Amino acid sequence: MKLKDKKSSEFVYDQMKITVTPDGPYIVTGQIPLIEMEICNDSEGNCRTWRKVKEFPLQATYALCRCGQSQNKPFCDGTHAKIHFRGIENPDPEEVFNEKSVLHGPSLTLTDHENFCVHARFCMRAGTIWNLVQRNDSGSRETAIEEACNCPSGRLVLTDNATGDEIEPFVEKSIVVIEYPPRSEHGPLWVRGGIPVISAGGEPYQVRNRITLCRCGRSRNKPFCDGSHIQH
Repeated sequence: MKLKDKKSSEFVYDQMKITVTPDGPYIVTGQIPLIEMEICNDSEGNCRTWRKVKEFPLQATYALCRCGQSQNKPFCDGTHAKIHFRGIENPDPEEVFNEKSVLHGPSLTLTDHENFCVHARFCMRAGTIWNLVQRNDSGSRETAIEEACNCPSGRLVLTDNATGDEIEPFVEKSIVVIEYPPRSEHGPLWVRGGIPVISAGGEPYQVRNRITLCRCGRSRNKPFCDGSHIQH
């Protein structure tokens, strides 16, 4: 797995950004690649890997559906106006980033932003990441790192106790439309590589290497996904 060295790497944003529009779509600018990927199970039925399904033609600017009702998903077709979609965001954007728990293990520390959970289920394999972090063998450590780095929302972030560095995967700047065929689930938009997200009010959200945006319209943590898509 390719990891990002946070000390030697710098995000270069250029013109790439995602802007939340009031009760409307996400406006994506800066030629950000748009990809569709599927979560794949292993032979035991655990979520284990990602598979690229397709890559959409590169566009300088495009609009992605936020209400969940477009007939041209993942793109917006204007349905939000017809259904009077309400896409009100959390009035305190930093609140969603500050709510977290920390679990200390022998070699790894796990920071868990539970309200970012999108139920991708990579963390459930091999006894769950919470148990793996508390073990003191190389196999458990390696599996925990793999699980955390596969978490698209960035809910799970590991820190190496020996160096104090966060362990982050290297991911290209892109937006991934997440699908999970085994359960017929249409997941969120996975924003990768530190692309800025701007609120409808014009304020930037905290820039993160991994974050997921709601595309079903039902999240109570807009614009971020809170896993509500699996309830329908």
